[in-house]
Amino acid sequence: MTEYETIVTETRGRVGWITLNRPDALNALNSVLMRELLAAALAFDADEGIGAIVLTGSERAFAAGADIKEMESKSGLEMIMSDHFGPLARFADVRTPVVAAVAGYALGGGCELAMLCDIIIAADTATFGQPEVNLAVIPGIGGTQRLLRAVGYYKAADLVLTGRSLSADEAERAGLVSRVVPAAELLAEAGRAADAIAAKSLPSVFAAKAALDAGMETTLAEGLRFEKHVFAALFDTADQKEGMTAFREKRAPEFRHR
Repeated sequence: MTEYETIVTETRGRVGWITLNRPDALNALNSVLMRELLAAALAFDADEGIGAIVLTGSERAFAAGADIKEMESKSGLEMIMSDHFGPLARFADVRTPVVAAVAGYALGGGCELAMLCDIIIAADTATFGQPEVNLAVIPGIGGTQRLLRAVGYYKAADLVLTGRSLSADEAERAGLVSRVVPAAELLAEAGRAADAIAAKSLPSVFAAKAALDAGMETTLAEGLRFEKHVFAALFDTADQKEGMTAFREKRAPEFRHR
């Protein structure tokens, strides 16, 4: 297993776990952490033995934001030329579904990182927000765009323009998180969700995630065409035959991810 400076990784069955590990900085997203997160996610993504990824932080903070100390002296040109948040943009392209297990602060870049995942399970202690306006900037890792799609214009504008935060319960009501659980049950619940995904046929999971992503970015008609073709393509997989045969025979399928 690769040794990292700012994250901890492990494998549990068919699930890869990534834990952000900058406790003194409340898991603030600096350049090293972003690069290591991407490297770990890509390694899991390339492993056919992995069917899902869980991303989590600490009880106190999933990630309290981007690392302000690292950014404050940079110029606009330096931010562009260094592609400062580039690793997180590439993290969003990982094919394997990612479950975010969020406790404590998920603010600014931390909220945006959670939104790069496919399922967000929040502890009842979690706090979400995009407070960048308080620093005289705006969200820079997709916050204005993904938040808008998740909760609608008026809720997104309320958060981005005022910088206020959401409790876990309000975030669930707004549609920002998938479910809220007691903090003591967070990792177990995330593990169960990831295990459920990882038990499925990998080609079908990849296809389902791709179709969901397409639906976020295209018109309904284009999304339906994409879904139609991907649905048909899965009938050329061995797992589709196994899945439907197992259903007919009233037994659990044995997928080979082919």
